[in-house]
Amino acid sequence: MRYFLVFLFVFTFQFTSAQSVQLANRYFVTGAYDKAEQLFAELHAQKPYSTYYFKRLISCYQQLEKFKKAEETILAYQKKYPQKAELYVELGYNLQLQYKNEEAEKFYKKALKAVDKNPKLGNPVGRAFKDNFLLKQALETFKKMDSKSSENISTKTTIASIYGELGEIENMFSAYLEMIEIRENYNNIVLRYIGRYVTDDSENENNKILKNLVFKKIQEGPKDAWNEILSWLFIQQKEYSKALIQEKALYRRNKESFQRIFNLGENAFQNEDYDSSIKAYNYILENSQMPEEIIESRYYILESKLKNGTENKEIEQEFENVYTQFGRNINTMYFQILEADYLAFRKGESSKAIQILKEILNQNLTKFEEADVKIKLADILVYENKFNQGLIYYSQIQTDLKNHRLAQLAKFKVAKTSYYKGDFDWAKTQLDVLKKSTSQLISNDAIDLFMLITDNSVDEDEKKGLELYAKADFLSYRNQNNAAIDSLNVILQKFKGRAIEDEALMKQAELFEKTNQLEKAAENYLKVTNLKENDILIDDAYFALGKLYEEKINNPEKASEYYQKIIFDYPSSIYLVEARKRFRNLRGDAIN
Repeated sequence: MRYFLVFLFVFTFQFTSAQSVQLANRYFVTGAYDKAEQLFAELHAQKPYSTYYFKRLISCYQQLEKFKKAEETILAYQKKYPQKAELYVELGYNLQLQYKNEEAEKFYKKALKAVDKNPKLGNPVGRAFKDNFLLKQALETFKKMDSKSSENISTKTTIASIYGELGEIENMFSAYLEMIEIRENYNNIVLRYIGRYVTDDSENENNKILKNLVFKKIQEGPKDAWNEILSWLFIQQKEYSKALIQEKALYRRNKESFQRIFNLGENAFQNEDYDSSIKAYNYILENSQMPEEIIESRYYILESKLKNGTENKEIEQEFENVYTQFGRNINTMYFQILEADYLAFRKGESSKAIQILKEILNQNLTKFEEADVKIKLADILVYENKFNQGLIYYSQIQTDLKNHRLAQLAKFKVAKTSYYKGDFDWAKTQLDVLKKSTSQLISNDAIDLFMLITDNSVDEDEKKGLELYAKADFLSYRNQNNAAIDSLNVILQKFKGRAIEDEALMKQAELFEKTNQLEKAAENYLKVTNLKENDILIDDAYFALGKLYEEKINNPEKASEYYQKIIFDYPSSIYLVEARKRFRNLRGDAIN
């Protein structure tokens, strides 16, 4: 019974103490310092050795301008713990709050002198300076520690973070790079820290500082880490050809694996830099003897060339070379899917494409491989206006691979097919689910199509415009571009001033570009910019104009004008960084 009473007393005391701490902290963070002071004074009395209660009590006194009480409490604490040099910082800061800066400085010097005598005091003294926002003194403290033990990674990390808080970016980057000098395997950790300070804009001042520092390090002596950092930086900036130079240097030095170059090639491909992607995979082809690496590289080279608009004769020769070397079998299945896409969508030979895909389905495939084939087969059937047959294959994928990314892709294609058919309600039902897709790309596409349907089906009249637009969109999908342009003309005549107008103008402008009617494309984009001031497609139109004049019309002055519109008038645009980069390039800034 006695033990039970003791246990009950201890439990009750601890529970009450915990409640007091919670309440004291609540008062403190909400600015009720007078109430917090009372509770922290009690807690400090109960546990005078607790640094946390001591610091909170001092802060309460200082917020309430009870500086004398704060000083008395610090001195009493110092009497108990004379070895705590950080208390000099607390005394100094208490004086600084009273604008007694000269007196405060004397105590700061005492704290720093204590660290000189005993570097082990550096951490608590440095933290005390940092906690009181005395960053320059904190930096001095940690640099003293670093001079005594220059290989302490933790100290260097703290020094770097203080430089960052002070806005001394070059010093911060230098401190992080020093960490790699000590331990090269800290490269990934350092990149995580550095990543907070760089952007995807090569003209960003921080990016330039980092690049110059790493180049200096390379001149001092080769190290894999320096090439890795430069490659990482160039990838952030989407400068994949520059990143490839670094990756080649790394491979020549180690010759262990092509994985980094594979990753770079895929990254470039995903970001539509097909030239850099081809260069990366060609490098692997030239240096690898592994069949699987050769097949994968040749696939991405071929797909990049298709995306790049390489002539049919060269494309067909590439396919022939692959089949001559590896045959038409399960190992070249994805080449055959790509070939079917090429035949149907580029050459208009759908029956031949369908035959290739059906022959693949007769092979011993995994359910995921089968899904890849069926998606392409369904795409071609929809292209051929065989909607119901296409929908059957899409539905099979959803059933066989529930919740998988391929099933979500098939569901989106069901929605898109329903949209082409004019069944907007069913399309919206599918899209509503896909807006939360785990695939960001599918989710974004679903949101875009959902909004297109929602915005343009408010009433029956709007819906008629949407029906015409969906038919034009389908004609575009079938590469019947002139017919699609004519259909969009009907919309622009009948539905001028309605919600569908901006979408029709943008779609038609894209088709004008495809059919090399560049002046008409420019005219359409300009019409979008002259619609209502807050139209969501205006920045899209300005960016499209910039690219059109830069890449196709070859009028850099006009291109610069439109990129500037985004830079100055649409600073929240998703095109801002790319527009700024292109503008500076056209202006002739040194971007290397």
